[in-house]
Amino acid sequence: MARETWATRLGFILAAVGSAVGLGNIWRFPFLTGEAGGAAFLVVYLLFVAVIGLPVLLVELVIGRRSNRNPIGAFEALEAPNWKFAGVVGAVAGFIILSYYSVVGGWVIQYLIASLTGAYAANPGEYFLSTASGLNAVAFHALFMGLVATVVALGIRDGLERAAKVMVPSIVFLLVVLAGYGSTLSGAGAAYSYYLSPDVGTIVANATSLIPDAAGQAFFTLSLGMGVMVTYASYLGEDRNLFRDAGTIVVIDTLVAFLAGLVVFPFLFTQGVEPGSGGAGAVFISLATAFAELPAGGVVGAVFFFMLGIAALTSAFSILEVVVSYVVDTYGVARKPATVAIAGIIFLVGIPTALDLTYLDTYDLLANNILLILGGLLLSLFVGWRYAGEAIEELRKGSGDATLSVAWIWIVRLLVPAVLLYTLYLGIEGYAEFLVETYIA
Repeated sequence: MARETWATRLGFILAAVGSAVGLGNIWRFPFLTGEAGGAAFLVVYLLFVAVIGLPVLLVELVIGRRSNRNPIGAFEALEAPNWKFAGVVGAVAGFIILSYYSVVGGWVIQYLIASLTGAYAANPGEYFLSTASGLNAVAFHALFMGLVATVVALGIRDGLERAAKVMVPSIVFLLVVLAGYGSTLSGAGAAYSYYLSPDVGTIVANATSLIPDAAGQAFFTLSLGMGVMVTYASYLGEDRNLFRDAGTIVVIDTLVAFLAGLVVFPFLFTQGVEPGSGGAGAVFISLATAFAELPAGGVVGAVFFFMLGIAALTSAFSILEVVVSYVVDTYGVARKPATVAIAGIIFLVGIPTALDLTYLDTYDLLANNILLILGGLLLSLFVGWRYAGEAIEELRKGSGDATLSVAWIWIVRLLVPAVLLYTLYLGIEGYAEFLVETYIA
């Protein structure tokens, strides 16, 4: 069967940005930043995005466009079948992430409804505990996954591209509006100081915890290490300038994450809510507390959670597409039944998270601090040492820039593996400690 392609460059850029701009930016980024003390985390995160994230994004775009295949099938097409496990690691990471991501997406739908009805106003903490786990959470998990499957089943042009052209600009617009509103609040000054004034001593003292969290966040928000960008690039034509496209994706994604901090922290500081409190539920408990006390807080909350819901969907589309593209490419299954079957399996895997929040941290730390980093490391080693000549040739298509291509390949060969190996070591060490504290101690 004929393989689909993007109709326009704008469609690809917006879909890729939509994949990057999701719950990772607006849900995960603020609570990680809060837990790590604010600006210290922001600095390390931005360094990872620029120095490691951008080169690895180019790695994935090169593999995808060169092969015109999904992350696992790509290595067959590139005549390197022994490297298929690199694609498998990414696909497994994406599978795990979407299983709990969908549960959090269900929370967003519940909070959007609650903002309109005032259901969380009396006691935001109690409301979260009553809705975040249990049969209610399972039902909204199913609803969110159903919405995701519906769009992915429609295909590249009619589903993903058309949705991205509407949803991504909406996210950016609503974030700008909310950030503008946040700047008028009484706690904005203290929030900006906390968020934008890094302390070098804090960064150095907390480096071993900041590095794996910041690296995992950078990979999560850029959709790296899980095969998403390999898959999206496989639908690209050879005339596209990958340097320019990658730069655009990174800039917009980072801008959205930065804007999320400008939105969230003024709300929290105005109401005296401690940043980072509440863990995975921080955005929901802390912001619901803030919205409950603000003038017209129900309206502001509804706008925020509507925007968060759009962001959640755009990222979820891309993760599901990775697995769907593999089944369609490899087994020739029609897109619609493949989408329904895979979405159903992922829904089942996510049920434990919907019933017990302990599984969310278990899945999240495994996927983000270990599997995504491992996936990015393996892809970088493949391109840097096994496929360097072909990768440079592919990267020069549409750009013709030999100097940048050679500089990039040496960064991918040396700097990226060294940093990711150290990050992976810290991630495994931290995950082992988490498992002991959570399930044994």
